[in-house]
Amino acid sequence: MLSEPRSGRLAAWGNALLGGLVSPDDAVVAVVGADAVHRVEGLPGESGPVGLTLGLGRLRALGVTGLRVALPAPGHPLGLSGPPEFNARALEAEEAVVAVGAALGLVPEVYEAGPAGDVHVEVVWHCLPVREAPPADVPSLGEAERELAEALREATEVLTRLDVAASGSVAAAALDAYRARAEAGREVLAPGYPGRAVRVLELAQRIALMMELATGSGHGGAVAASEMAARAEALRPVERVARRAQVAAYNAYVEEQERRRG
Repeated sequence: MLSEPRSGRLAAWGNALLGGLVSPDDAVVAVVGADAVHRVEGLPGESGPVGLTLGLGRLRALGVTGLRVALPAPGHPLGLSGPPEFNARALEAEEAVVAVGAALGLVPEVYEAGPAGDVHVEVVWHCLPVREAPPADVPSLGEAERELAEALREATEVLTRLDVAASGSVAAAALDAYRARAEAGREVLAPGYPGRAVRVLELAQRIALMMELATGSGHGGAVAASEMAARAEALRPVERVARRAQVAAYNAYVEEQERRRG
């Protein structure tokens, strides 16, 4: 997961907007990123899809005070609280945003059109009812940071044992792109997030990049299907920790709000 999930961008910048820390225009530009347009479909009180600016305003009017991220995977409903219909939709998309203050969730559906090199991407966020309950398996920032430190050691040991050296032109390009973004001082999270959340998210993204390079075809010393499967199996616990940490980082704004309210 070299680039952040769309749910992460929506939650982070949506939280900054709800907190009055950024303007609606700045929030929407950050959420949309390189995509062409984002719309929200299924909002209570709206008969059809609406633009993201109006959608975020409608959520605020409905009582939403914050946004959480879910990054579920098969057998791991990370960040979800139900009902089954929403969970299934989020699992298919591998991500979702869950509102705080209103029993609503948002799941992205991505549409792509155009030739290679000139792909036009549109995203529709489907607004669906959710169950108001604690999200599944989300650690605190402190827990996530400790887990990541151990995961980084485990990943290094596993890759060494499997004789995997992320090499080749594709891997080199990916690493160069990551370093360039880091050196450019890219904004990892929106205004209002604690520094610890930024550190946790950056480390989780670096570990996720290691997983991507180690399990992708053409990377490492061996490319046989059986060896790639062995890598994926050995690194699955590390990938799980990285996803948990990303969710903890994106949700840190809401968790801080709740701590202040006591």
